[in-house]
Amino acid sequence: MGRKEIYSDYDDFAWFYNHYWGGITANPPMLDVLDRLLFSRLPRGAKVLDICCGTGQLDAVLAQRGFAVTGIDGSACQLEYARHNAPGCEFIHADVRDFNLAPAYDAAISIFDSLNHILTLEGLERAFLNVHKALVPGGCFLFDLNMEEGLHNHWKGFNAQVEDDNAFVMRLAYDPEERIARADTTMFRREGEAWRRSDSSFTQTAYAQEEIFASLIRGGFVDISASEALQELGRPMGEDRTFFLARKPGASPR
Repeated sequence: MGRKEIYSDYDDFAWFYNHYWGGITANPPMLDVLDRLLFSRLPRGAKVLDICCGTGQLDAVLAQRGFAVTGIDGSACQLEYARHNAPGCEFIHADVRDFNLAPAYDAAISIFDSLNHILTLEGLERAFLNVHKALVPGGCFLFDLNMEEGLHNHWKGFNAQVEDDNAFVMRLAYDPEERIARADTTMFRREGEAWRRSDSSFTQTAYAQEEIFASLIRGGFVDISASEALQELGRPMGEDRTFFLARKPGASPR
């Protein structure tokens, strides 16, 4: 299966992600954490690269603050919502494991466990290398991941939501031997007098902190740190979630 086909799993899910989850990346608790770890250090006009940007709600907030934002995502449908939500930003349809941008960005981010969706360590390291290439010397990379305990504890059972014009049910499961979590979602949307059903599946890999540190080092990053999100974000959002911050060597020209 090609990567374009893989990312098509996110296309049917795009409306539901935009409606239910897209705003989580831009809610006040999350913004407070991102400000403390990164954004407070950046000058107005800094160029920010959002890896796996989804439907763009966070990018809209960053643009309002005066940052120049470029988002990258593998789902064309997610990007349609992103362009609507953040019209002042640039968006690129690309696989984060394969993109190639000149070193122009002061910072890169990937928020809401997006990089867990890269299922192999090799693929994750390719993404890290691509981010490193896109950063100016001294540029920082901030991202968060669901850790294994979180996937084990929370990716199980069912999650469902019903509204007047839409509904979904999501079945969650985690395989500790493979360290793979899976979400199978059945979705319904009202279209006139009828209801349209669609189905979507996606997976996440649980990476150990030492694997992430080693992969970032191989990707050329230095000054790597990790901080748990529970204190800042509370439960359940921050539980068993870790933020990683790394820097490209050199001094920023800014």
